[in-house]
Amino acid sequence: MTEQRFWHPFSDMRSIVANGELVIERGEGSHVFDTTGRRYVDATASLWYCNVGHGRGEIADAVATQMRRLEAYSTFGDLANRPVLELAERVAAHAPVADPRVFLTSGGSDSIDTAVKLARRYWQAKGEHDRAMVVSRTGSYHGMHLAGTSLAGIESNRQGYGGALMENVGTVAWDSADDLAQLIERVGPERIAAFFCEPVVGAGGVFHAPPGYLAEVRDLCRRTGVLFVADEVVTGFGRVGSWFASERFGFDPDLIVCAKGITSGYLPLGAVIASGRVAEPFFDGTVGMWRHGYTYSGHAAVAAAALANLDIIEREGLLERSRALEVELASALRPLESHDLISEVRVAEGVLAAVQIDPAAIAADAGLPARAVAAARSAGVMTRPLATGAIHVSPPLVITTDELGELAGGLHKALDEAGGRTG
Repeated sequence: MTEQRFWHPFSDMRSIVANGELVIERGEGSHVFDTTGRRYVDATASLWYCNVGHGRGEIADAVATQMRRLEAYSTFGDLANRPVLELAERVAAHAPVADPRVFLTSGGSDSIDTAVKLARRYWQAKGEHDRAMVVSRTGSYHGMHLAGTSLAGIESNRQGYGGALMENVGTVAWDSADDLAQLIERVGPERIAAFFCEPVVGAGGVFHAPPGYLAEVRDLCRRTGVLFVADEVVTGFGRVGSWFASERFGFDPDLIVCAKGITSGYLPLGAVIASGRVAEPFFDGTVGMWRHGYTYSGHAAVAAAALANLDIIEREGLLERSRALEVELASALRPLESHDLISEVRVAEGVLAAVQIDPAAIAADAGLPARAVAAARSAGVMTRPLATGAIHVSPPLVITTDELGELAGGLHKALDEAGGRTG
């Protein structure tokens, strides 16, 4: 047996050693290809991120040009580079927060850790030393660093580490503003630093917030002084038909956490966008040096990739295309609700959906979601199961109507095969 050197994330390595890997060779638009040349519809935009599609030479060229000039240099202290300064201005211009400031990281998990530390440090600077609790929702996913793992509303992601990784963490029901209000009243607002909220629950199963929920929890946070943190790692940069879901749903966070779509995954990058109010004690001398940052905060070549990606989103009208696609996606996937294995198809605002395999069927056959995903791969559709056993659908924003049909047809065929149908 060949030794397996690459340790895959979120994977059963025993199974991979036994059964081997599928090596993806290249990508083009809404498709990826393996080493045999077989083509697959990328139903998930990899991990929610490839908004502009695969194979965009314009981004590669921008990175190469920047690398020939300056690949990277530390931005600690007073150092900067032009791509980073331009990127901060452009991201700030699109952010639905007052007087925004942009702190760059290497990805979404970095950004969550940064936001937790920033929220707690802010309250320390304001003299409210008891404000340390951070609150998340059931079903939520906030990355896999220590803070994100502690905030995880997906229980299985927090298990097996010998206890709590971070103190002062609370969890409330994902769809109940009353539950958050009760926690704030029970604990006391003077002890709560921030509430972390995905505008659309992603890895937890693609759950869109009930009508009025987001505005209600935002108002609750404003009344009680709790910082509202919008985790837009999935929903930012066009995924829901606007630059940020916060804008689409009409609320102004104190902090926005983003990553993924900022470069469409061409290079790793994340950001925390802070309102002027939160940034103030770090800019007016109250805090002095904030001892936080990453080696690649403000990486010049990565910023060049992000700028080229934003150019494509703007030039090709992908925000508007996303609005149209959400209707087309719903139309393509809704017929799957009539399948015997499917209990519902969750689609609403944005190009992200979940085809939910009936929980009763999963209870009777725990291997059903994995089998359906494997069958989808055989049918030419690359996807994965979500926490609820749903099939993940969030294709690139450049996917065509015909390609959506290809995606839906492949899923129907896969469900037939997974359920034992022959015709």
